[in-house]
Amino acid sequence: MRNGIAVIIAYVQFFLFSGIVASCQTDTSVSNKVKILVEQSSSSEQIISLVKVDSIKYIYPWKDQYRATQSLVNKIKLPTGFNRVNTKRESFGSWLNHLPLSDDNTVYLYNGEEKGSQASQFKVLDIDIGKRDLQQCADAVMRLRAEYLFATNQFEKIHFKYTNGVNIPFSKWNKGFYPTLKGNKVVWTSSANNSSYNSFKKYLINVFMYAGTASLEKEMKSINLSEIQSGDVFIKGGFPGHAVIVLDVVVNKEGGDKAFILAQSYMPAQSIHILRNPNNESLSPWYNLKEITNFIETPEWTFLPNQLKRFVE
Repeated sequence: MRNGIAVIIAYVQFFLFSGIVASCQTDTSVSNKVKILVEQSSSSEQIISLVKVDSIKYIYPWKDQYRATQSLVNKIKLPTGFNRVNTKRESFGSWLNHLPLSDDNTVYLYNGEEKGSQASQFKVLDIDIGKRDLQQCADAVMRLRAEYLFATNQFEKIHFKYTNGVNIPFSKWNKGFYPTLKGNKVVWTSSANNSSYNSFKKYLINVFMYAGTASLEKEMKSINLSEIQSGDVFIKGGFPGHAVIVLDVVVNKEGGDKAFILAQSYMPAQSIHILRNPNNESLSPWYNLKEITNFIETPEWTFLPNQLKRFVE
């Protein structure tokens, strides 16, 4: 029993002081954060879980229930000698760090079939694909960015451009308007669109249909590779083009170098997945900045260092 109590205390301290389970309320008392449940498993071992009482800090609207134990920060080990870069808890980077990972490490296509090659992924994100061949590479990047802004009630910042350059803001969509392409122009007509999550998902489908790497690349600003951070995107605009998003960045203060994790969707639309490092399996899924010279080679695409971009706030 004494060992069981020690485990509970250690477990609670880990969650409370790491900030993985946090309240959205201003009240920071322990009683308002978590409830401790101790159950007995079939193997007579004690199972300790933390149950949400208030809304947790990291919100993922497509999930009915978020388990912090399944988050990226808890499931992927840091490289030896590296520490995670401190990010503000309300930032895009921190939100990406805590994305839930799927228990199933299979990459599926939008039609439910398994992807022909299962060699690219290290882990698969626990996020839906959709029923149409739309959520491909740039779309997955836009999806994650938009989901973060929606989850943090930053509706006015949700906007993307069609390939023709016309801006499509969610703030207009949720006021009851729908964009229709007439030739190369966009005409907004009255509709039943609103600020609900269901309507937001329809907005994303609309954007996915008319935007891509060519348009997304133009919306972002260039970043020096040495300044890489979570939320940045390696992107080559074009037909075809490709885009992968940086989910996490760690630093080695003694060595002065950084390492990062990349994620992608691809063609056809498929599960968003964390990429392996094909050139360093012992470090995978991390990519070490010091090992990058002229190229960033991922399992299905090769980028140039000057193709690193960042969303403009």
